Amino acid sequence: MYLYNKKNWPIFEWDSEKLLPLLAYVRNRQGKLIGKMGALGFELRNEANLEILTQEIIKSTEIEGEFLDREQVRSSIARRLGLDISGLVYSERNVDGIVDLMIDATEKYEQELNKERLFSWHKSLFPTRQSGMYKIIVGNWRDDSTGPMQVVSGAIGREKVHYQAPPAAQLENEMRIFFDWFNLEQNTDLVLKSAIAHLWFVTLHPFEDGNGRISRALSDMLLARSDEQSYRFYSMSTQIRKERNAYYDILEKTQKSGLDITNWLEWFLNCLLRSLENSESLLEKIIYKHTFWLKHIRVNINDRQRKILNMLMDDFEGVLNTTKWAKIGKCSQDTALRDIQDLIEKRILTKSEQGGRSTNYEMKKNEF
Repeated sequence: MYLYNKKNWPIFEWDSEKLLPLLAYVRNRQGKLIGKMGALGFELRNEANLEILTQEIIKSTEIEGEFLDREQVRSSIARRLGLDISGLVYSERNVDGIVDLMIDATEKYEQELNKERLFSWHKSLFPTRQSGMYKIIVGNWRDDSTGPMQVVSGAIGREKVHYQAPPAAQLENEMRIFFDWFNLEQNTDLVLKSAIAHLWFVTLHPFEDGNGRISRALSDMLLARSDEQSYRFYSMSTQIRKERNAYYDILEKTQKSGLDITNWLEWFLNCLLRSLENSESLLEKIIYKHTFWLKHIRVNINDRQRKILNMLMDDFEGVLNTTKWAKIGKCSQDTALRDIQDLIEKRILTKSEQGGRSTNYEMKKNEF
């Protein structure tokens, strides 16, 4: 028995008394973060929005086991938002597709959600009409021609069914009810509505593939409504990616329990809260990078150096040495060493005090 089999489906219930203090705290943190971003200049707000959207798209696809090139995603977003940034690269069709989806959801958050809009999102996700090596139905509801839609894990012959979606024959009516609620229901706080929409959509699983990404886009759309602005200053998918196992676990448990979804809403609110808290440190990094490049605006820095310095000011994995520089910059180790020595002379890089088999480098501290 799944949620959609319950007698009163889709009338969800929850313990308001239990959730209200947490919801109030989340709303408070949400307001403070938006206030901080509002105090920034236009250029910095655009940088923050670009960074958050890039993270949201990359992490939402990673949750499904797909990995996109960060520079392609960033370049695609910048083009679509009309942002003048350096280092734009070519972006592939699948990257442009999910960027189009996310921008439509967050920039046009007040517009009606309907079947045609969802179908266009789905077509954007799968421009080749394939998911991996397999042909899928694109821009239409699944038809269950190969059997019921199931979420399965495990090796062939030892599969474990985590969830079975409602029959395809029910989808037209089920989605009509969902659209009416999404567009017209106004009594539920929009943050809670974001969590409910997420759960409701993945419960229906209306497409052959892409349901998780679209459900998270719907969540972002309602969170943008709750913020009353299209600028994104926090990334829910980034936090879900960090808590991926817990995310799938709470979804599976909720699908197999009753229509009281208090536990799901509590998990979602706590995840959102951690997302808001992490965005505060991200904001500090963005301000740091902005200040750094303003200070060095007249310093001659080549494209390789600029790319790797930006990576160092983000979340660089491991240590930086000439081998890693050459790999990232796609150059010889001699060129990498010249790049690094040049930045040392310009008092931007310094040798790391950490020991190791090779010399490591890091950003010079107390830069400002």
